[in-house]
This record gives sequence, structure tokens and C-alpha cells, in this order.
Amino acid sequence: MKYIISIGLCLLFVACSQTGTQPVPVTSGTGEIRYATGYTVQSFEKYTQVEIHDPWDSTRILQRYLLVDRQQAIPANLPKGTIVPVPIQNIVVYTSVHASIIDQLGEADKIVGVCEPQYMDTPSVREGLRSGRIADLGESMAPNIEKIIDIEAEIIIASPFQNAGYGAAEKIGIPIIEGADYMESHPLGRAEWGRFYGLLLGRSYEADSIFRGTEQRYLALKELAATETDRPTVISEKKYGSFWYIPAVDSYTAHFFEDAGADYIFKDIPGAGSHPLSFETVLDEGIHADFWLIKYNMAEDMTYKDLRGEYNPYENFDAYRKRNVYGCNTGKVPYYEEFPIHPDLLLKDLIRIFHPQLLPDHELRYYKPMQDNS
Repeated sequence: MKYIISIGLCLLFVACSQTGTQPVPVTSGTGEIRYATGYTVQSFEKYTQVEIHDPWDSTRILQRYLLVDRQQAIPANLPKGTIVPVPIQNIVVYTSVHASIIDQLGEADKIVGVCEPQYMDTPSVREGLRSGRIADLGESMAPNIEKIIDIEAEIIIASPFQNAGYGAAEKIGIPIIEGADYMESHPLGRAEWGRFYGLLLGRSYEADSIFRGTEQRYLALKELAATETDRPTVISEKKYGSFWYIPAVDSYTAHFFEDAGADYIFKDIPGAGSHPLSFETVLDEGIHADFWLIKYNMAEDMTYKDLRGEYNPYENFDAYRKRNVYGCNTGKVPYYEEFPIHPDLLLKDLIRIFHPQLLPDHELRYYKPMQDNS
């Protein structure tokens, strides 16, 4: 019976209306969004409309959410869209990034379930899992649907992927919030998605405050780096399987390098994602790069010996021979949990690496010089 009642309650959240004329906006949040391209906001008298744009097809709207005060009756003649009563009380999150954002907005107690808890590093979430307050829902590709209903989740926050759905989770009537923030090309654009999550949680003031502070610090650091005319060259990541996935020119990685005062070797690759290249191509173009930055997840920090052991030809890069490789061990530092909403912290690291004289007192937070034990 509880299962049936829960489904009935959940279906109320996705009630849609196609009748009547949409009201004229009271204010439009669209002009206030300065960096994010993936969503727009319009505020009406009795609801707020948020449209998520398809990251892979700019002509298509991925989702339209109609945020309605949960203390008020659902307005009549709403446009077609997914109704979401706010502020949300019970949240399921699929990724550690979104769990961290909710925690930073002071609403970690609203998280009632997570997928893949082994990747959740936010202390409040880990404590919730240990105490049983937060449910382990298994893998994000096949979550425990009955448990999602049993914990009375009101929304699911998940990251969309091209030509992929959410399986059985789409059929239980619980709104799925498509967190496409990871597809933003500008670091501040990704950070600005925190304002959307603030709307869902009733924490708009806090979200706006966090973002404005981040923006101010980021732009100040960017201006500092722009004073340097000497721009060292840089490559990033490493081979995975048969390919080396290189961030394209409009990716947030490339924007970070540009804003930190570096010359990205692969700035001629179009697009906003990553592009697979052969090792030989990367070696040919990047062999003389001044710096090489790598992210990895290991129990212990990677050394030059470890890197050469993975693939011996890595030692041909100048950055390897001159010991200018920097590693970010995401298994030991909260890289993915912090930088999406606080890109200024990562930018500060990069400036310290590329132009140490500009920030001589900064202690690196994420990237560390790779240790030489060879």
C-alpha cells in the first residue's frame, strides 16, 4: 500500500497543463545569468520557470521545470512542464558533485539517498551513510527504485548524457533534475548552476552570495595572471586505453589554462568536450610543452616511476624529463567536490604552477609536483 500511495504522491509533482495563456514574467532571470548557457530562469507571480537547454542540440529544450511554493496551491493554467514544489525536502543525488553543492548551501540534511556512495567524499554525506540517515541506492545506472520510493524522495538530481535515459527511474513520477552543469564550457558558467540548485532548496540568497564571491575572486585572479606576458605551454591528462582524450578549445579545462596565463598546446581542437587523439599525435604536438598536468585516483601519490611504468614512452615528453609534471590525486583531495562551485580555488593553483612569482605564498590545494623516485 505504501508503494502505491508513494507513486500517487510523486505523480503530483509532474502534473502538466497545456491550457490557457502563460502569464507575463514579473522579472526575468535570463539577463542575470552571466556565464551559464545551459539554463534560463523566468520569474512569474506564482511560479518560477527554469528551462534546461540540451547541451548537444542548442535548438532543443531538455526540460522545463515549474517551481511552485509548496505552501501554496498549484496555479491554474500553467504551461507544459514538470511541476516541482519548493523548497525541496527530500533529495536523491547521483553524483558527489551535486551532493557537495547541496552541502555548501547548508541543506545536506535534505539528502535522503545517494548512488555509488564509495565516491561520496563530503563529510556530512559520509556521516549520513554511516548512521543510516542516507540510503545507499546502488549504481546510478540501475538504482534501487523501490528504496527511492520508500524514502519518499521528492526529486532526483542526475547528470544527463547524450542519447541516454534514466531507465526505471523515469517511470515512477519523481521529477528528475537534469544537472547538465558539467557541460558548461566556462568555469564560472558551471559555478553559476549553484544558483539553480539554490532555487530548488529555497537558498537563493546563499547561492547568489557564494557565486558572487567566487566570481569576484576568479576575475581578480584572471586579471593578475594577465599581467604576465610570458605564457608557458601546457598539456593535460594521459592516455586511456587506445586514446588520449584531449580537452577541446572551448572546454572548461582550456578556459582554466587561458585564464591562468598559460598557452594550451591543443587550442586548435574545436568543441567544448574532449577529443580522442592517438598517443603519437599528442607526443608530436606536445613533446616540448613546459608543463604537464594529470588527474588520477590512487591510494598513494603517483611518482615519475609510476607514470613511466604505466607507459614507457611518457618519458619522451620534455615536461617529464625536466620534472615539470603536476598530479592531482582525486582520491585524496576534494577536487571534483569543490572546483565546480569554487573554480577560483583551482585557478589559484594553476597560477601558482605557471607563474609562481605571482602567488609566492600560496600552498597548492589540488595539484602537487610529481615526486621523483626514479
